Amino acid sequence: MAKKSSIEKNRRRQKLAKQSAGKRARLKEIIMNKDASIEDRFSATLKLAQMPRNGAAIRIRNRCEVTGRPRAFYRKLKVSRIALRELGNKGLIPGLLKSSW
Repeated sequence: MAKKSSIEKNRRRQKLAKQSAGKRARLKEIIMNKDASIEDRFSATLKLAQMPRNGAAIRIRNRCEVTGRPRAFYRKLKVSRIALRELGNKGLIPGLLKSSW
């Protein structure tokens, strides 16, 4: 099990990123617009820099929903390899069979 503080920090980042996604997208659109004036683009860059860093989607870490483990994460199932094996052995993941040959 991962540290509870790390899991909570990641949840705060997810919440903040969701709140500021629209504003960030608008500012980035202005910055990337080559037809806009240099002053507008520069002011948009400054506003984007003033926003909290944890509001960026890139700062969110993929973590296992069961254990909070940050590594060996399966995006499709949102669990780590260890949790996948345990849940699969218990038969809790539909369509997953333990291989034997």
